[in-house]
Amino acid sequence: MIRTRADGARELRVNGVFVMDDVETSSERRLAELVLERGARDVLVGGLGLGFTTRRLLEDTDVRRVLVAELHPAVVESSDIEDPRAEVVVGDVRTVLAEQPDASFDAVLLDVDNGPDFLVHDANAGLYEPTGVADAVRVLRPGGTLAVWSMADSPALRDALAEHLEDVQAEAVPVRLQRRDEAYWVLTGRRSPGDIVRA
Repeated sequence: MIRTRADGARELRVNGVFVMDDVETSSERRLAELVLERGARDVLVGGLGLGFTTRRLLEDTDVRRVLVAELHPAVVESSDIEDPRAEVVVGDVRTVLAEQPDASFDAVLLDVDNGPDFLVHDANAGLYEPTGVADAVRVLRPGGTLAVWSMADSPALRDALAEHLEDVQAEAVPVRLQRRDEAYWVLTGRRSPGDIVRA
């Protein structure tokens, strides 16, 4: 799962697939920054990874609550996140989403795969389809943001987001990988501020 490479970098692999390391973390941090810029205070994060997204959220003193769903116990056990505002639970993000009340978060961040077209777990495919997007939208407050980390832009995900959300965007985040200039992506959509939430 998490190992230290010969070059000293920490690396996370899941199902034998490289997920991330701690050498280039700007896109993970950008995932958090994007919703912080939109005023998010209560955030649900799917995927702990090496913790860079969650730690960036917690750097903001206005953040009230961060609920993190991480599927792999070993990843949680290796985490060094200690903040009373953060709760890390072992579980599938879809299950954790289903347990949350309607309109209870300002943002939902998904970083559980290498993107919708590069799945770490095949079972996650539904997260990026219209019904999976709808499950995440349900827990968003009006004006809230759903943001998805991806190693590439995904027209199919943008279409799924557009079925339920406004202001759908795909932002390229410049990264430096093995001395090459590349880009990862953050895809977002916002719940309409005028949505009526019924108890």
